[in-house]
Amino acid sequence: MNHPESLESAKHPRAGQVLSGAEIIVQVLADEGVEVIFGYSGGAILPTYDAIFVHNRDSAQPSMPLVVPANEQGAGFMAAGYARASGKVGVCVVTSGPGATNTVTPVRDCLADSVPIVVICGQVPTAAIGTDAFQEAPVTAIMGSVAKHVFLVTDPTLLEATVRTAFEIARTGRPGPVVIDVPKDVQNWKGPYQGQGALPIPGYRRRLALVDKSTLSDASAAEFYSLLSTAQRPLIYAGGGAINGEASVELTHFAQHLRIPVVTTLMGIGAFDTTEPLSMRMLGMHGAAFANYAVDDCDFLIVLGARFDDRVAGVPARFAPNARVIAHFEVDVSEINKVKKVGFHHIGPLRQTLSALLHYAKTSNFSVDWSAWHAHCAQLRSVHAFNYDRDSELIQPYYVIEEINKHAKGEAIIATGVGQHQMWAAQYFDFKGPRQWLTSGSMGTMGFGLPAAIGAQFAHPSRVVIDIDGDASIRMNLGELETVTTYDLPVKVVVLNNCGDGMVKQWQKLFFKGRLSASDKSLHKKDFVRAALADGYGFAKRLDKKADVPAVIKEFMEFKGPAFLEVMIDTDAGVYPMVGPGQSYEEMITGDHIVSRKTDHDVTPPDTAEMF
Repeated sequence: MNHPESLESAKHPRAGQVLSGAEIIVQVLADEGVEVIFGYSGGAILPTYDAIFVHNRDSAQPSMPLVVPANEQGAGFMAAGYARASGKVGVCVVTSGPGATNTVTPVRDCLADSVPIVVICGQVPTAAIGTDAFQEAPVTAIMGSVAKHVFLVTDPTLLEATVRTAFEIARTGRPGPVVIDVPKDVQNWKGPYQGQGALPIPGYRRRLALVDKSTLSDASAAEFYSLLSTAQRPLIYAGGGAINGEASVELTHFAQHLRIPVVTTLMGIGAFDTTEPLSMRMLGMHGAAFANYAVDDCDFLIVLGARFDDRVAGVPARFAPNARVIAHFEVDVSEINKVKKVGFHHIGPLRQTLSALLHYAKTSNFSVDWSAWHAHCAQLRSVHAFNYDRDSELIQPYYVIEEINKHAKGEAIIATGVGQHQMWAAQYFDFKGPRQWLTSGSMGTMGFGLPAAIGAQFAHPSRVVIDIDGDASIRMNLGELETVTTYDLPVKVVVLNNCGDGMVKQWQKLFFKGRLSASDKSLHKKDFVRAALADGYGFAKRLDKKADVPAVIKEFMEFKGPAFLEVMIDTDAGVYPMVGPGQSYEEMITGDHIVSRKTDHDVTPPDTAEMF
C-alpha cells in the first residue's frame, strides 16, 4: 500500500499551478523529455511559441531549443530525421492553415516508414472553425488518412491528457506520426496543471498489451527449429521493424550464433553490420545482385520486421521461389499473409522474440553445418559484386561514394534525398549500426535528405552527418542550406549533379525509348556553389575532375563546420542492379559491369499499370 508521503513525493512539481493551454503544451513536452522543437511560427500558434520562449528563458528545467526552418515541410522532415536517428519522438510545432498543410507530406512519409513524430498545429478559435476563417484548414479531415492518429482539442480541460497521449501513441506499437490540432482559444485558456493522466484509449492499449505479452513459447521455438533443422540454405530477411523494435543487437547475436546470412530491406539498412562476413547487404529492386540471387537460392527464409513490399517482392508468387518454408516474425498482425503466405509466424516484440529464439538454440544445443551455403554466398558476393566503369574519364557517382566511405568508415549518419543518389548511397556506403541510414523509403519523397540530416545532427551533435543528395532532390528544400549555417551545424552536404531527374531519366531510357519528358535539367542556370556561399558555407566547392576526387573529398570530410560539395557526375550513370516493376529477381538487369547469371540481357518493359 502506498503511503501518503510517497504519493506526495511522486507529485509533479507544477501540479495544481494555473497555466495557460500553451504553457501546458510546453510543460508536457518538457515532461516527455523533448530535447529540440522544429517549427515555423504564425498567428494561430503564437501563444505556444511565446510559452516556448519563456520556458527556455526562465525555466530551471532543460531547455528545448526551437529550430526554425525555411518552411514547415522542412520542420516536419527535421523532426523525422531526429526521430529516425535517435529513436525518440520528434516534435514539430506549426501554425494553422498553410502551416499545417505544409506538414502533410512529412506526416504521410512518417506513417509510411513507421517514424514517431508529434505535430502540434495551431488552429483558428473554436467558434470560428468551419467558417473559412483566415488561415483555417480542416486539419483533422486532411490528416486523418495520413497520420497514425489526429486529435482536435475543443475541450481545454483535456489538452494536457491529449498531448501526453499523443506521445504514447506515436512511440508505441508500430510507431507513427500523431497530429494535435489546437485552437487558439484553447491555447489561451487557463487551468490547473495535473502533472499526470492520459486519455482513455482502452482498445489501443489492450491490443498493445496483447502483443507485448505475446512471448515465444518453448513449443513454438521447438517447432521453428524443427523446421530450420531441415534447411540447407537458410537466409534472414530483415526490415525496418528490426530497427524500430530496437532489435539490432539481438538480430546480430542470433545470426552470428546460428551462422545464417542476412539481407536487409532499404529501411533495414544498419540493422546488421554491412561489414560483417554474414552480411549480404540490401535486397530488392536496386539491391545487390548477390543478395537477390541468395533470396532466389535459399530454401528457408526468416523474415524479421519486414512486409514483402513491392520494391522487394515485386512478384510475390516468384519471390524466394525455392524457399520450402517462410517464417515471419512481426509486431503487426496485419502484415502476416498480407502479401506472401508463410508457413510459420509469431506476433510479438522482435527483440524479445529473437532473445527467446537464441536462448532456445543455446539450451537445446541446436547446430547445423551450413558451410556449403556459406561458401555459395561468398561466391555470390565475389562473382556478382557491385561494379562500374572504373576506367571512365568522367566522375562516376559510385567512385565518389566509395571515397567518402573510406573516411566515414561505416560510422557516419547518412541522409539522402530520393532518386539515383539514394540507391547509390544504399549500395556503396557501409553501416555498422542502426539509425545511421535516413531515407524516405515507402513514400520516396524528394527533398527529404537535407532537413533530415539537420534533425539527425541535433540528435547527435558529435556525430558525422552527411546528406547525399541529387541536384533535383535538393532543389525541393534548398532553403534549408541556410538553416544549417544559421545553427552552425557541421552537416556535410554532397550534391551528385547529373543535370536532371536521374532515376526518371533512367526509366525513360529503358522503357520510353529515351524520350526525356520534363526530366532533363541541363539548361537550368542554378549555381549550387554560389548558393551555398550566399548562405554562409565556409567550405563550398564544385568537383568536376576525376583526378581531384580523393584530395577534395579528404578536404571536405576533414572540414570542421558546415560543408557543401557539388560533384559533376557522369549524366548517363545508372543504378544497377535493377528489377523492373512486376518482374522477378530472375529478370534482374545488372548493366554492363555487374556479372549476371543470365546470358540474355533483353529488357522486357513492364506493363504500363506496373510502372513505378
